[in-house]
Amino acid sequence: MCLVLAFGNGIWGTQEGYDFQVYLSGQRASPAALLRLSSHVLVPARYHPRCSGAHLSISVEIIRLGNSFYIEWDRKMYYPLKDTPAQARTTTLNEELGQIKYVFSDKTGTLTQNIMVFNKCSIDGTSFGDVYDMEQQRVEVTESTPKVDFSYNPLADSKFSFYDASLVESVKRGDAPTHKFFRLLSLCHTVMPEEKEAGHLAYQAQSPDEGALVTAARNFGFVFRARTPETITVVEMGETVVYELLAILDFDNVRKRMSVIVRSPKGELTLYCKGADTIVYDRLHPSCKSLKEKTTEHLEEFAGEGLRTLVVAYKDLDEAYLEGWRQRHHEASTALVERDEKLAQIYEEIEADLVLLGATAIEDKLQDGVPQTIETLTKAQIKVWVLTGDKQETAVNIGYSCNMLYDAMDDIFFIQGHSAREVQQELRKAREKMQASTCVDDGGIDTHQTPGKAQVLPEEEPSGEYGLVINGHSLAYALEGNLQLDLVRTACLCKAVICCRVTPLQKAQVVELVKRHKKAVTLAIGDGANDVSMIRAAHIGVGISGQEGMQAVLSSDFAFAQFRFLQRLLLVHGRWSYLRMCKFLAYFFYKNFAFTLVHFWYGFFSGFSAQL
Repeated sequence: MCLVLAFGNGIWGTQEGYDFQVYLSGQRASPAALLRLSSHVLVPARYHPRCSGAHLSISVEIIRLGNSFYIEWDRKMYYPLKDTPAQARTTTLNEELGQIKYVFSDKTGTLTQNIMVFNKCSIDGTSFGDVYDMEQQRVEVTESTPKVDFSYNPLADSKFSFYDASLVESVKRGDAPTHKFFRLLSLCHTVMPEEKEAGHLAYQAQSPDEGALVTAARNFGFVFRARTPETITVVEMGETVVYELLAILDFDNVRKRMSVIVRSPKGELTLYCKGADTIVYDRLHPSCKSLKEKTTEHLEEFAGEGLRTLVVAYKDLDEAYLEGWRQRHHEASTALVERDEKLAQIYEEIEADLVLLGATAIEDKLQDGVPQTIETLTKAQIKVWVLTGDKQETAVNIGYSCNMLYDAMDDIFFIQGHSAREVQQELRKAREKMQASTCVDDGGIDTHQTPGKAQVLPEEEPSGEYGLVINGHSLAYALEGNLQLDLVRTACLCKAVICCRVTPLQKAQVVELVKRHKKAVTLAIGDGANDVSMIRAAHIGVGISGQEGMQAVLSSDFAFAQFRFLQRLLLVHGRWSYLRMCKFLAYFFYKNFAFTLVHFWYGFFSGFSAQL
């Protein structure tokens, strides 16, 4: 356009410009022609990307800032119980909220309230917690069901509720396994007690699970009173007992268990351990086989009701062996090279040949509005994946409770292979059923990925509505090598995906896998430190300000207090932000065209002189 105007100005100056030299002196001089060209370059400058880009980026940022304020001012995303409004911690991702296709969610504290209540337990092969009538028929617990009377215990927590009186009777008659069970719960933890008034105990726990278990032990007569670096004080059935704390084997997301080693006033050395059933079962003494079978039945029953379960066990230690182990432990803990590996080996050595005591079951209710939110997101063609560390039965029960899984589905596939070959066969068999054309051959898709370059898989349509449940062992195999493509192709055909017993690293790997092989915008939502890696891996991270601190919120792009607000964030603010940005960009370019073309057209009437 500038060249056309400059060329036209030169022709006009040669043919007509002489008649206007009184006030357009030097029209025919070459330096003046260069000035005219420069003038034409300046007039439509705002149409040029380098010049208009600065205006555009500033305007875009202002609009994004306004959209962020709309999110923070939204009263429907305000949680009055905790005085927590929604937070937009970034101003650059608002319009991408309207393009989300995959949502990766944690379960505990995100879909659930993360307020734990001791509900049931299994001790020495006997299940406690259910209520039965005179005909020994199980009765559903309601508000009218009479609670157990804990008045015999002056240090009991008045807020604690339990309905099975047989467990209290077992404690009162001095049943040894029951006493050992609650003694373990009162000793194996990292809770700190606080006693502001005489007899009024309050517990500060790192996780709600620990607080619920210690509170349960407190009500049943084993009250954790005080802790020092070397001792733990417990009031056992009214008698104060001080245990010497010799070692703490910390819980982490790899070990999935915690142990303490204590010496009783009688000089008895004992290791107490609690952890995930799959982990603790591998470390039990062979003599526990029959008890293990009974406990497993109870665990499956508890998990089927959506309860969170832990297995507890103990081990009596020899003084001479413990002295040698403590020396090796000290050497490993002070090692300058491979300290973590050496400590893990030392822990494995002593946490062997455990004696099973039983299992605990804790209730964690769903948050309000979770089923409705997931159902609405599904209608909006957004796929929800739940990545949880809970066992499979618990996760599946929650899946049904929150409408991710439902009976009307054509099928729900369970991937439980114990080798890479088994996992691949199960994934391909599921994909074959969901879409026969993608059978064991790869449907024309190249599975040999170019190094350093991610392969974007095409969208595939299933023949119905399906769900997928995969456990931690199988997921570990599926995230390796060529199985990644099988996993992502099979999972992306399903309306709902649940991954059980996953570690924080695996959560991030699943998110990265979908990002790498699907051309889609992803969102991860969680509430705890174990969700930070997943939140950072997704395109957009959302933090829930719940019971487990602020790590997830501080690592996120958006934050609020309840999962149900995700529906409004995506379907209202995300959509509106996207539409506002689209309309603004269209108007911006329309404005630039209109402004520039007016100058260009006016040049035909002003001798192409670039004058207005």
